[in-house]
Amino acid sequence: MELSIRTTTKLLLTLCLILCYRIDIKAQELTKAHKDSLKAVVTQYYALNLKVYQKNSTQTDIDKLFSLFTDDFVYVHPKYGGEYSRTDIYDGYVNNQSNGSYDGSTADVKVRNMIIGLNAVVTDRVYLNKSDGGGLEEVDPGMTLFEFRRGKISRIFEYW
Repeated sequence: MELSIRTTTKLLLTLCLILCYRIDIKAQELTKAHKDSLKAVVTQYYALNLKVYQKNSTQTDIDKLFSLFTDDFVYVHPKYGGEYSRTDIYDGYVNNQSNGSYDGSTADVKVRNMIIGLNAVVTDRVYLNKSDGGGLEEVDPGMTLFEFRRGKISRIFEYW
């Protein structure tokens, strides 16, 4: 049985359309899973940071936070001096903890918006601190860019 060129072309086009459709569906599934994994890491970052900010936090709490970072992690904050290595930031956390700066005055972190892209997340967040009147007040609003490599935070860029 011989197929005409026209019939063969139609069959090939139909097959291509089916394959493209199936690839597109798979790519969307991967993208959603990817976005969900990045969101989970950022959520964990804020939860662990909050734990470190409490009065009775330990160096183990800091270590858990830093387990989210790549070995070559960089923290960038132009307003406060530029770029810091993982070691610089880790030492700063340990120093703040040992001198009592983490006193539990920060009660929560409120993420007002989160935009998730390919290996990056941007948050609009605010800290909720305990006020003198017993309530909570929003302080230090800021935008933060998280960049990822192999599921870990490779760079944080603060825009506040």
